[in-house]
Amino acid sequence: MVHVTCAIVIDGSKVLVTQRSEAMKLPLKWEFPGGKVDLNESAESCIKRELIEELNIEVELLERLSDSRFEYPTFTINLIPFVARVKAGQLTLREHRAFQWLHPKELFALDWAPADIPVLEQFMNSKYAVGRTL
Repeated sequence: MVHVTCAIVIDGSKVLVTQRSEAMKLPLKWEFPGGKVDLNESAESCIKRELIEELNIEVELLERLSDSRFEYPTFTINLIPFVARVKAGQLTLREHRAFQWLHPKELFALDWAPADIPVLEQFMNSKYAVGRTL
């Protein structure tokens, strides 16, 4: 099993989503940004590191949501989601093809990486999505 973190980065009434590049696994699928947890690394340290490496942003973690296990045909991931907000940095894509800041109601229209769909549903039922669906 691969342990992977992701961040649901919120800013006011919007949520950050990123599109995987053509060179990545699951090309052009949308996801919450994040990455694999390194050996002896905490999930919290991992998501902070990944967002600096991939997007050039530092975040404040607001809450850890429930882990979500997803089985792809050749591997299984344990997706560890965090709700966060940007603390510093200018968002710069280093691996992804695109990013968008969307209202939660717009998120379901995207072509998501399958493992991220349960996390999206969990977020939509959280206190952080309340009031963001206008």
